Amino acid sequence: MKFLHLSDLHLGKRLNAFSLLEDQQYMLSQLCDIVEREQTDAVILAGDIYDKAVPSAEAVQLFDHFLSRLVQLHQTVLLISGNHDSPERIAFGASLMESSHVHIAPVFSGTIAPVVLHDAYGEIFCWLLPFVRPAQVRPFFPDAAIGGFQDAVQTILESLPLDPAARNLMVTHQFVAGASLYDSGEQIIGGTDQICADLFAPFDYTALGHIHRPQQVTRENIRYSGSPLKYSLSEAPFAKTVPLVELREKGSLTVTELPLHPLRDLRRIRGTYLELTARSYYAGTAVEDYIAVTLTDENDIPDAVGKLRTIYPNLLEIGYDNQRTRDTGKITGMEEAAAQDPFTLFAALYAQQNHQPMLPEQEAFLRQMIQEVWEEDDA
Repeated sequence: MKFLHLSDLHLGKRLNAFSLLEDQQYMLSQLCDIVEREQTDAVILAGDIYDKAVPSAEAVQLFDHFLSRLVQLHQTVLLISGNHDSPERIAFGASLMESSHVHIAPVFSGTIAPVVLHDAYGEIFCWLLPFVRPAQVRPFFPDAAIGGFQDAVQTILESLPLDPAARNLMVTHQFVAGASLYDSGEQIIGGTDQICADLFAPFDYTALGHIHRPQQVTRENIRYSGSPLKYSLSEAPFAKTVPLVELREKGSLTVTELPLHPLRDLRRIRGTYLELTARSYYAGTAVEDYIAVTLTDENDIPDAVGKLRTIYPNLLEIGYDNQRTRDTGKITGMEEAAAQDPFTLFAALYAQQNHQPMLPEQEAFLRQMIQEVWEEDDA
């Protein structure tokens, strides 16, 4: 069986003030072209379909069109909710969609029934595990000691009636230890949300969502597809790909990374104001890209944003890197702050306001509060 592994579409997302719906529509069309060209049998959507739990009407319409196109291409769709999704909204109409071979994971209720697919080599048992927090899992396993995400996922996986001789496919949305980050779309707080990759050893392929960087985790058959578009400046230097997976007889797997090409790239440029506004610099370049500018002028340029946007209309932000900013250590671009986790940011603010670091008891209390808020609702 040949399938395309996708995740983290984040439909409806905005990049600073810019709507990405046109870019996302272009990318979904490209993904459909890949499906048609490669003649895949199935498409996996491993969570974070939308960027918000209550998506915009435009985002819902875009996803509806994408699903309809996949059905027209005779694809089986395996779909779960991620931490940005509302499980109830994602699962709406799931029973009706099964007739079109669109299989959506229901809201977690303590058990998982596999979707059974067939190919020339026999059955493939597809287990769809949406993003779950420990608090969601504990009521269904009252006798289990579920402290964190590792315990929660392990308890669920151990409850599955797996046949080790059969081919088993896992689709889930979690942070697996060993994954490399440039930006997952979530801040990692003290490692408490990490789960061990060894939990997925019984599966022939584990299709992961949550981390935006495409990669394998510890082994080839445990993989993040990554987001199909760049959603953070930390992703700017890296190209996007999508894994094409071919699962044959038990133990036989091939993964091919296919390149993706956005409507508008996200990139950084750097130089003096005169250098970046010289026609010889930008002529023939993709000035419509989403661009972050670092100016190296020693003095601030009046109305630099307005002036630069006459050339680079999708300018995201401007920062300065010069002797003054290096001497003061001042952060002038938002991406540096966004790359830090909430604990680090709060600790820095506390130290700045109180002229001393937090006490160990205060640090422990803060970590606990952040984790509890994150577990309850990640907005």
